[in-house]
Parts: sequence; C-alpha cells; structure tokens
Amino acid sequence: MSQVFIDAPVSGFAEELSEIDRQNLDCAFQQYADELAAFILEPVVQGAGGMRFYSPAYLKYARQLCDQYDVLLITDEIATGFGRTGKLFACQHAGISPDIMCVGKALTGGYMTMAATLTTTEISDGISHGSPGVFMHGPTFMANPLACSVANASIDLLLNSNWQGKVSLLEIWLKDGLKACKKIPGVEDVRCLGAIGVVELSKPVNMKSLQPAIVDQGVWIRPFGKLVYLMPPFISEKIHVDRLTSAVRHVLTALEN
Repeated sequence: MSQVFIDAPVSGFAEELSEIDRQNLDCAFQQYADELAAFILEPVVQGAGGMRFYSPAYLKYARQLCDQYDVLLITDEIATGFGRTGKLFACQHAGISPDIMCVGKALTGGYMTMAATLTTTEISDGISHGSPGVFMHGPTFMANPLACSVANASIDLLLNSNWQGKVSLLEIWLKDGLKACKKIPGVEDVRCLGAIGVVELSKPVNMKSLQPAIVDQGVWIRPFGKLVYLMPPFISEKIHVDRLTSAVRHVLTALEN
C-alpha cells in the first residue's frame, strides 16, 4: 500500500482558502484520484504535524473534491473531538461530515484506553455484507464493558454540562497566559484555539533541559519538536491554567537567558 502526501495547509484558521491550498488539493486529486481509496486528515488542527490551526474552508473544499472524485474522506478526531476546538467535533467548523471518523482518548475522558471508528451507513453495510460478515479486527481488550461504561459516563458528563462556555473560558485564559511568550527570544509564534494553547519556538526544544525545568515548576507538560503546547482538561479552573501558562513563561524565559 502506498500513500500520497500533499503540503500542509497555509490558510490560517480565520482565513479563506488560499489559492496555494486550492491548487495543491486540485493537483493531488486530478493526478491520483483513480488510485486513492481515501483522503485522511486531522480536521482544523494538525496535531503531531505541528499543532497547526488551518482554515475550515480547506476541510470544506476537501469534502467537495472527495465527493467529486468518489474518494472517501476520513477524519482523525482523536485529539480534536469532544469539544476540544470549541465545536463538539472539529468537522463542524466546516459544516461537513466525513465518511469515516476516528475517535479516542477523550471518548473516555482519558480514564481508560478506548477508541472507536464511526462510518456512514453505506460503508458499514459494505463491511457487514462482505465475507465473513464482519470487519475482522479485535485487539484483546477492544470495547470491554468497563471501558464502554466509562465512555458512556464521560460523554454524559460532557453533553450535560456547559462545555461550550467552559472551552471558551479556557481559550481566553490560555491566550491571556501565553501572550507574554511572544516577547521571549526564540519564540516564533503563540496561538490558541478552544482548549489548545501552543508556543512554537524557532528551533527544536532541548528536552534534556526543558522537561526537568517544567517538572520543577510543579506541572507536567509534554513538548515535542519546536512546540510547547497545553491541552488542559475541561474541569480546569483559571488557577490551574494560570499555573500552567506561568510555568511555560518562566521556563522558556530562564532557558533563553
């Protein structure tokens, strides 16, 4: 099995679809549509790809091209699902539905390992009508009763709470707490979306010095590459977010000095 990669979107979250992004998508589909089974992406937020926040218009146009060329659209909502970006699912920023959606992590509130794959009825029927009649998978502890119970409880807690209001507050607190990082030498960008705060440096972080320094501040943050990022739980109060952002400011300032 081979994969086709295209350049990361350059259209920012609050921007319209750029001509560069439009051309990249057009060229990829025109050239490879007959070979593609599906187009896979993380909607609106590229996680391990650099914590980039890109335009919902990009996602909407990708949906249009998938329909036009009869290619499945698969979205990875493992990091963005269940309210993290301010919408219940990041796809909703673009007003689209994927053919296949992958969810996990927040499905159980992070308390137990569990993931799920959601599909359209057409795809589900296609899987079920094939031989031997089911989708042959089955890690040993897949969908065990305890994990399913935890997932149900977590989803009920989320949907019965004012999670939209809380995520809006988290975004405000993260922006307020991280904006001073823009003045620290070596910081290239600071960006926040929903309950996600990112400080991007001009060069990869030195994990040997950065991680212990963060722990010394009494918090646990997991940087990677050039990024120091925060994704606090929705139960966090301002005092918790302030402590996280203060630790980031303190450590990055100390390391640069």
